[in-house]
Amino acid sequence: MTISPTIRFHFLKKVELRDRSRLKAAVVSLFRAERRKLGEIRYIFCSDKYLLDINRRFLGHDYYTDIITFPLSEPSQPVVAEVYISVDRVRDNAARFHNPLKTELLRVIFHGALHLCGYGDKTAREQAKMRTLEDKYLLLFQRSMWNTRPK
Repeated sequence: MTISPTIRFHFLKKVELRDRSRLKAAVVSLFRAERRKLGEIRYIFCSDKYLLDINRRFLGHDYYTDIITFPLSEPSQPVVAEVYISVDRVRDNAARFHNPLKTELLRVIFHGALHLCGYGDKTAREQAKMRTLEDKYLLLFQRSMWNTRPK
């Protein structure tokens, strides 16, 4: 029996997220392209304060961040995870980098998925690879060149 991948969006802080069905399909396609099995991802959109508390309690970090990804499955199993995204950080980053909020939000959603596919961002080399992949999947989504129909 094959279980269909599930992607859910939860909003503790309101943000406009259109094309959710297409976005879910794009994340599933990203996992397929990266040759990773996907079980379930829960994206939780929250405030800076909420994410700072998570960062302090679970990671021992005392700073704001735009995303924290928690893999909940064993490495050999389909990916099950929670991805927390600070709407405040994404909004600030969009302004700082002169990007539309929608673009920055999509970037961070794909960024979290890439973390779950095994990509890191601690070193300059990892950051460059991550940015390249974010750009790739963002472009595919924006241009709708990606076959996002579920299989």
